[in-house]
Amino acid sequence: MAAGWRVFWVPRQDTQVVVQARPVVGWEDLPGRERDVGIRAGDPIFLDPDYRVDALLGVYGQSNLFRGFEQETKRNYTTDVAILLDFLWGRGKSWTDASARDLDDFEHWRRFASENPERIGGSKWNRELAAFTSLFTWAVRERYLPRNPVAMRQTTGFRGETVEVPRAKAKDSRPSNVHWLTPRTWRLWVDVGLRGHGRDGVPAADWAGRLEDRNAAFARLLTSSGLRRQEAGSLLTFELPNLPLQGGRYCHGQVGGAVTRTKNSRTFYASSDAVGDIESYVVSSRAQAVSRAQQKGRYDQLPAWLVQEVTTGPKRKVRWRDSRGVSGERLVADLTVWDRQRLFTEGPDGPEPLWLWLNEQGMPFLPHSWNLVFRTANQRCDEVLGPSEAERARDPHRIWAPYATPHAARHSFALFMLVVLNEVMDQRYGLSPAERRDFRILYGDPWFMVQGLLGHATREVTVEIYLAPVRHLQLSSMLASADAPLDAPVPDLDGVFARVARDAVGIQDIDARMAVGT
Repeated sequence: MAAGWRVFWVPRQDTQVVVQARPVVGWEDLPGRERDVGIRAGDPIFLDPDYRVDALLGVYGQSNLFRGFEQETKRNYTTDVAILLDFLWGRGKSWTDASARDLDDFEHWRRFASENPERIGGSKWNRELAAFTSLFTWAVRERYLPRNPVAMRQTTGFRGETVEVPRAKAKDSRPSNVHWLTPRTWRLWVDVGLRGHGRDGVPAADWAGRLEDRNAAFARLLTSSGLRRQEAGSLLTFELPNLPLQGGRYCHGQVGGAVTRTKNSRTFYASSDAVGDIESYVVSSRAQAVSRAQQKGRYDQLPAWLVQEVTTGPKRKVRWRDSRGVSGERLVADLTVWDRQRLFTEGPDGPEPLWLWLNEQGMPFLPHSWNLVFRTANQRCDEVLGPSEAERARDPHRIWAPYATPHAARHSFALFMLVVLNEVMDQRYGLSPAERRDFRILYGDPWFMVQGLLGHATREVTVEIYLAPVRHLQLSSMLASADAPLDAPVPDLDGVFARVARDAVGIQDIDARMAVGT
């Protein structure tokens, strides 16, 4: 039986590809052929079940539209398109022959068919629909297709403009990756999932602890800064926050615009404890991984950019010399994820990568790889904290073990900062309700401050998605009911978060004694 559609990616010679691999006989000039037809590293190649390349899909993958997507979007869209291609292949059709009826039938199969054991929800369907809309709209615009099989309708956008959206867009969309964990639940998840603790609070006897310091430091950075996975995962060693604010509990740094979703640089804040964890990782397991890589000569054959200088000031630049001796420079803010992997510095024992997070081979640990780290930690939390099958059957809705994703850290950061900013504002200024209203008019309320910390372009995303559990709650009343005075400037709010979790939906709150918040 033939396999389904496959997607391959043109490899990048500037990352972790083995540069000494032997070329296939007769294809020694492959890089030149690719350049002649406009193929670039990172472009997708679609292979049908009969192992034939779909040339037109390749042209779509080389379009400015597709190349302009973030890497995660490219990976998601190609996966979604491949699922539709398989469905159409089963009907004996190419995607260029798809009709509106085909897409209607595909939606029914994906979302509603009782015989499909892997039905999807509205949010996942909307993402797939966006992938199909992108492909078919491009094909019609470039006159490869006479009509778009995705039925569209007009609606009003956020700014009052008229926009077209697919008619089949689901109304029951709910972001499936939205999770909130309270601070003590994050502490439990890190201890059990990343540090190997058992129910007794100490590491298990069989816990190997490989890269424990790296993984825990990354998780703490996410939860204390609100950075996205790619933003935090592509930091360079010299971008580590090292300028403490007054009081010393937080440090601030800059995240480069080229690695952000909005393409705008912004200031981010991370707790001093999280920064300390990263510094400990840098001088311990990271240094060991670099030393092993140097001894094995792993960096010697890479087309690296050896950094000569990193300038100071508001618009920092990196100046380097490549393996051919050619000099170059770029604003730090303009360094892409791929650029950053090429940056090295001359250390006492040879070249060292400036990419902060490394794997055990001393090579850059790519941002999407953190998903596996979190998935493995979730599995361990479930194994250690999960109930027996009988207990789970008696109470299937009870939360026994914390579950987290890299993006859950960002949502949880938003929730934490909203509560803290509300409390700190009242503590520091002792505002009456009327004074607090005036303060908000002048300087903006905590919701607006959290929007700035997250780098959101609009308040709607912050309120409707990231802070959805509490947007209808009166935080002031919950904060006022605290049992005891809280220590400024960032108090321990476990009790407050327990009340928030009790009154809101979707917030995981599990304390260190494995008790479920109710």
